[in-house]
Amino acid sequence: MKITDIRSRLLLAALLPVTLVVILLAAVHLIDRIGDIAEAHNQRQRSLARQLATACEYGLFSSNNSQLQAIAMGALREADVRSVSIVDGNGHVLASSGKRVYPTPPGLDSQERELFDGASRIELLVQPILASQLKLDDLFEVRPAEALKTQAPLGHVLVEFSRQALDQRERDMLLVGFAVAFGGLLFGGFLALRLGRGVIRPILRVSDLIDRIGHGELSARAKVQPDDPLREVQLGLNQMAERLEAGRDELEQRVVAATQDLRQKKEEAETATLAKSRFLAAASHDLRQPTHAMGMFVSRLAQLPHDAQSQQLIGSLEASVLALQDLLDALLDLSRLEANAVQVHLRPFALAEVFTQIHDELALTAIEKGLRLRIHPTDACLMSDPSMLHRILLNLVANALRYTLSGGVLLACRVSADGRRARIEVWDSGIGIASQHHESIFKEFYQVGNAERDRSKGLGLGLAIVARKAQLLGHRVQICSRPGQGTRFSVEVPMAPPGAAVDRRSTLRPATFDNLAGLRVLVIEDDILAREGLVRLLAGWGVLVGVAESLVTARQQMENGAVPDVIVSDYRLRDGENGIEVIRQLRADAGRLIPACLISGDTDLSLMQVAKESSLTLLHKPVRPAKLRSLIRHLAKDVKAENADLV
Repeated sequence: MKITDIRSRLLLAALLPVTLVVILLAAVHLIDRIGDIAEAHNQRQRSLARQLATACEYGLFSSNNSQLQAIAMGALREADVRSVSIVDGNGHVLASSGKRVYPTPPGLDSQERELFDGASRIELLVQPILASQLKLDDLFEVRPAEALKTQAPLGHVLVEFSRQALDQRERDMLLVGFAVAFGGLLFGGFLALRLGRGVIRPILRVSDLIDRIGHGELSARAKVQPDDPLREVQLGLNQMAERLEAGRDELEQRVVAATQDLRQKKEEAETATLAKSRFLAAASHDLRQPTHAMGMFVSRLAQLPHDAQSQQLIGSLEASVLALQDLLDALLDLSRLEANAVQVHLRPFALAEVFTQIHDELALTAIEKGLRLRIHPTDACLMSDPSMLHRILLNLVANALRYTLSGGVLLACRVSADGRRARIEVWDSGIGIASQHHESIFKEFYQVGNAERDRSKGLGLGLAIVARKAQLLGHRVQICSRPGQGTRFSVEVPMAPPGAAVDRRSTLRPATFDNLAGLRVLVIEDDILAREGLVRLLAGWGVLVGVAESLVTARQQMENGAVPDVIVSDYRLRDGENGIEVIRQLRADAGRLIPACLISGDTDLSLMQVAKESSLTLLHKPVRPAKLRSLIRHLAKDVKAENADLV
């Protein structure tokens, strides 16, 4: 038991010395008193035995047994005498009284003897009866020891004494001693409590005041008494509490003022942020519109016949447009990742399909640079999002091709020894990356050795997107590289569970139709440049294009019998109309679910959710012609299948 309370400690400090003093005094008194009682008892026994021996001397000398018997009977009247026996020099009993405990007399000689039986608590005193020339009134004169040793005794007196009365007196003495000690402890404890209160109460008041101040009650004050032993301490605590309270009030006022200032600045920052967001949203939309139209025009222009010089100029123009589109697409991907707007769809799939798609997309780039793109075959089945993993590996392989001047790039997969994880690796023989840049290359717009921001060396967003998507999927990306010795990027992906149903068909390359000639496509776009560029591009593909600016003009075309096979609509239209509602109305008028897609320069995350709920594919401007062509082919699949059924 731990004694932590100050009251208990002070009481213990007061009682310990009192207890020790009382116990010592009681022990000393009891030991001395019990010793005195035992000594007096022994002296009385020896004195009585000697008196009997002296009284029996004449009876033995005169062989007066009746006198001896009278002496023995008279001795029983003495306290604690149990029995008395008088024997002659040969050990024959001449007289006895009482019940003897020692049946056999001990060895008899001229010496006094004392025997004790612990079981019966009986003491036996053997006193020799010696002949003497003493006067009758001088019984206690002691003869010389030499005479006693040589003189033969006339007989012996055997007196048995009981120690029960002595034991009872000792017990009574112990009880009295314990009672006195206990009373002393009680009295000492009472005095300790009374005296300790004068110290404990002030300490408790100080402790309570400190506790209240510690819990924030700075208005607490101690009531100081004139005779308080801790008066100075309590006055100091009161002054400290006053200073703390004043400091707290001042601090609260400063906090209130600072909070108001921060709130005002926060409101100003939020206002500026909203204004900036509105500006960026408007600027992004307005920038995407002409870029989208320019991409359509350039793509259509490239389809027309030109001389060599014009073809070279158009190629440079197309490369600039693609670089701008790449930047806008990368910024859009990054903003969606930062806003947690990317949905992950984990499923088991065959990695070989992803490898094949990457080879098809980048083989031409490797050939143009004179590099060798090697992809090791694999039969691994992984558990991940195939579209997002495809994008990660595509960025890694594209980066490897961009920074490799000679040699080649290797894409391979290794399964761990326990068969639970796969390690997808991208090796290159490029320029390598110094170790101090290994962490920084995954940051936005960070590029090694591209201070001039050469677009041919990338935008510095690919690896940032790789890191964000890998983190979203829970895959670990690692790099191992040395300058001049190439680089190895690796991505760890969990294997598909054994027995899981794996779809061997790739969702990255849907079944499409190459020939779009004769397909009726309705374009709903209110921006003149964007509409004209899109119409000319579609017409170059052999598509029968219908043009509308709003729901009214689109309905007019349908009423004239031009029901489209596919609808391509902008999201923002005139007079507050939006493409989602226009497509819904046109589908209702046609009585069937016309395949449709939505094009928008808005990057609002809520728009993607609304388009998904309406079963519409959303393309962000600027749209790549190849991506638009692939989507229209995919949408035309149902139309061609329906026409085949009619035939």
